[in-house]
Amino acid sequence: MEVSEIIVTILGIIMLVPTLASITRFDHWWVRGFDFPRIQISFLIISILIAYLLFVDVSNGWEISLVVLLIFSLFYQAVRIYPYTTLAKKTVKSFNGDDTKNHISILVSNVLSTNNRHDKLIDLVKSKKPDLLLTLETDNKWESGLSELEKDYKYTVKVPLENQYGMHLYSKLELKDIQVKYLIDEEIPSIHGHVIIPNGHVVKIHCLHPKPPSPSEDLTSTNRDAELLFVGRDVKKDKETVLVLGDLNDVAWSRTTRLFQKISGLMDPRLGRGFFNTFNTKYLFLRWPLDHVFHTSDFTLVEIERLKSIESDHFPMFIKLNYEPRAERFQEKPEGADEEEEEWAEEKINNGHPTETDV
Repeated sequence: MEVSEIIVTILGIIMLVPTLASITRFDHWWVRGFDFPRIQISFLIISILIAYLLFVDVSNGWEISLVVLLIFSLFYQAVRIYPYTTLAKKTVKSFNGDDTKNHISILVSNVLSTNNRHDKLIDLVKSKKPDLLLTLETDNKWESGLSELEKDYKYTVKVPLENQYGMHLYSKLELKDIQVKYLIDEEIPSIHGHVIIPNGHVVKIHCLHPKPPSPSEDLTSTNRDAELLFVGRDVKKDKETVLVLGDLNDVAWSRTTRLFQKISGLMDPRLGRGFFNTFNTKYLFLRWPLDHVFHTSDFTLVEIERLKSIESDHFPMFIKLNYEPRAERFQEKPEGADEEEEEWAEEKINNGHPTETDV
């Protein structure tokens, strides 16, 4: 076997690892890390397959088996990301009309605590004029830097922290019953309560920023998964109009986020519209969607946009929704979780040792 054949074969075997890891339920950071770059993994598998067919004489059982396994891996990855391509079906319908009294617009921005460009975020806010602005990784410095926004945003929830998990909520719309909770970790806050949209309807909101699985943050995904699934379980019980927003440190196509949607019944307006990769701004070919807005099926979509960089490592996300109760009848909600998935979710929640009984 020539050197080129050996190299391509070794690379082919290596490219089976991400799919094998994804199929498992192990929650160690390096295993769950393969959930993120599915687009990049797919392109690498395609490249390896082309190289394998060019440089290797695929004539025996071993070589054929490797090609088949690589094709299976590519199919597995493609199935996960396909719903977020423009070729897939849009599950959230577009709003058609000119009545704005049922609208609510949201801007989510992880600012990067070491970033000093408050002015860039302020300019975006003045341009997009969101009803709700959720900032993440905001500390006292950022709170001071954004203080001029409070002229237009009368309702605020401020949780400045120096641990990269501070968050601030600014709202033009009335907020009520607001609580800051530490659902899983006493260092990781989340904001819960209600917002009243212009037509008077009350919408429940959950603002989240759980820790990611990584060697520098959390060695497993257990706490992140527990927080998402804990909120999803409560959304299901509440049966209210709901928005869940934030940097969830998870991609839309992961097992956990898909299960979160199944349990909560919440919809993702990105389906059929694109990836809207928000992280990382620094690396064009290493990006995935970490910043999310999920909503109940009584909303339709007015606008969705990934905004320009504010010198953070995340792009801000902007979404405008229209409250439309009749939409529940014609929008296809996520399929519900089966018994095994419900049990796995409960196990995850319990392993995360929630400090609250509900949100």
